[in-house]
Amino acid sequence: MKDKRLSKELHDSRVGSFYGWPMGLWFIIFFVAPLVIIFIYSFLKKGVYGGVEWKFSLKAYKQMCKPEYGLIVLRTLKITIISTILTILVSIPSAYAMARSRHQTLFLFMIIIPFWTNSLIRIFAWMSILNNDGILNQILMKLHLIKDYVPFLYNTKAVILVSVYMYIPYAILPIFTAVDRFDFSLLEAARDLGATKPQSMFKVLIPGIRSGIISALIFTFIPIFGAYTVPLLVGGKDSYMLGNIIVDQVQKTRNWPLAAAFSMVITIISVIGIMMITRSNSQEAQLKKKNTKEDNYVGGVQ
Repeated sequence: MKDKRLSKELHDSRVGSFYGWPMGLWFIIFFVAPLVIIFIYSFLKKGVYGGVEWKFSLKAYKQMCKPEYGLIVLRTLKITIISTILTILVSIPSAYAMARSRHQTLFLFMIIIPFWTNSLIRIFAWMSILNNDGILNQILMKLHLIKDYVPFLYNTKAVILVSVYMYIPYAILPIFTAVDRFDFSLLEAARDLGATKPQSMFKVLIPGIRSGIISALIFTFIPIFGAYTVPLLVGGKDSYMLGNIIVDQVQKTRNWPLAAAFSMVITIISVIGIMMITRSNSQEAQLKKKNTKEDNYVGGVQ
């Protein structure tokens, strides 16, 4: 009997491995292989007419240490951090309102439907709003709030505004999931124990949805940090970011090793973010498991 059970478990594990091959093959071809190529290219010498020469070189990483590139990295970090904070600040109350509403499905569709359109169309829509002769300037002039047009477009503020709009669903959805699973009786208990409404929100709700907030931070920070289209179309000279460097090095300067080196920086930051999400989810699962065991123990004692 025992041998039959072991044989069945061995058979199931082999079948599981067989079913996992397509996903593993896809992962290797479209994720691991490109990363390996980028990693190798970052340590090669730049070709005279583009491409690379197969000679080991650290020149790309030395070039990354130049002050002008350091300023762009700092600027990218500044724009990314401000955009991420604003996105999270807007997303938390939005996700809370959605989770407490009886029309969750409707609100979810309202968040998702605009993102069925192409991202370029959405950026061009913002350009028509923020342009010098755009909708916003025309409304302000008709209301006599301004006499001449205000340059809303082609600056850092425009990049931050459009970045927040572009990535806000990636923040709202994980926070909404966390709030929807939150036990709201804890808020009532906190209020019964004398906590004010803001205290119960900041000391009970926010820690309770921490995993959703961390996921939202990562899902927002990583794509904005490597963004290319938004700073290209709505930004100016003062909003040139890392993504623009990579594209220019590939298409204009044809310095592929330097582009690969910058890509490795973005990749490493992305991997760190994914590891943070995994660790947070693991800690939350362990905490829930521990609380369940304690509840069962208390229930058994009673």
